[in-house]
Amino acid sequence: MPVNPGAPPEGQLALFDPGGAEDAAPRRADAPAAAGLAPAVFRHPSATHELVLGGHVVGYALRRARRRSIGFVVSAEGLTVSAPRWVRQGDVEAALHTKAPWVLRKLQEQRERAHQQLAMRIEWRDGSAFPFLGGTVRVVLDVHTTGAVLQPGAGGADARLHIGLPQPAGPEQIRDAVQSWLQRQARRIFEERCAHFAPRLGVQVRRLLLSSAATRWGSASADRSIRLNWRLVHFSMATIDYVVVHELAHLVEMNHSPAFWRVVSTVLPDYEAARHPLKSTLLPSFD
Repeated sequence: MPVNPGAPPEGQLALFDPGGAEDAAPRRADAPAAAGLAPAVFRHPSATHELVLGGHVVGYALRRARRRSIGFVVSAEGLTVSAPRWVRQGDVEAALHTKAPWVLRKLQEQRERAHQQLAMRIEWRDGSAFPFLGGTVRVVLDVHTTGAVLQPGAGGADARLHIGLPQPAGPEQIRDAVQSWLQRQARRIFEERCAHFAPRLGVQVRRLLLSSAATRWGSASADRSIRLNWRLVHFSMATIDYVVVHELAHLVEMNHSPAFWRVVSTVLPDYEAARHPLKSTLLPSFD
């Protein structure tokens, strides 16, 4: 849709530039980049406008500039939209809806990256925050709690994990209690997702093992054993599903040939978007 050098007629929509040639191809509005996420709130600290994209609330900073196109930039702070002064607000929102899968994917990638960095520098104490399933959970030391109990957050607030430890508990006690809970959640989630995807791929898992490997997210063996890194629970369910399907697909094709990726795509046709957060994580790779 070309743009005239001067101010275009009222209502004409400018070209929009998402900021990367690799993402120039159009994506469906219901692509897993958005659909794989639980409803979330992404709000820029300097947000001036807000709308709902794919079921997610996105607060963005709108800047009017002397330019010929609508541009989108997703940073660690959130979404910034730059638009020509003559473009109406409705046209800005129409452009955002058109590029919703790209915007949501980039916002989630930034959140995943921040969560991974957070997980590496947590000071374990009452009120500490850690990433879980793409969201944030805060530790509450509570001697009236037996074990660990998760309470969902309300109105966009962080969820809270009540741990049966007293206030004077040391960092190592708190860390061990949280990691033990995370590992239990990991096994439960991995078992559920394997049970969901294995029949669809026509495979059976003989044994599912949790891994703490520093170099791999997962692996599969010829004896139909699957190993999955428990730290995957820091990521969203879409990314977890990708790793689960990836390893299950190895029970069909023990390689990374085109045939292997065809197996993956039979149940996750847009697996590229789901695996993207793993490319920028602090753990090197998996398989």
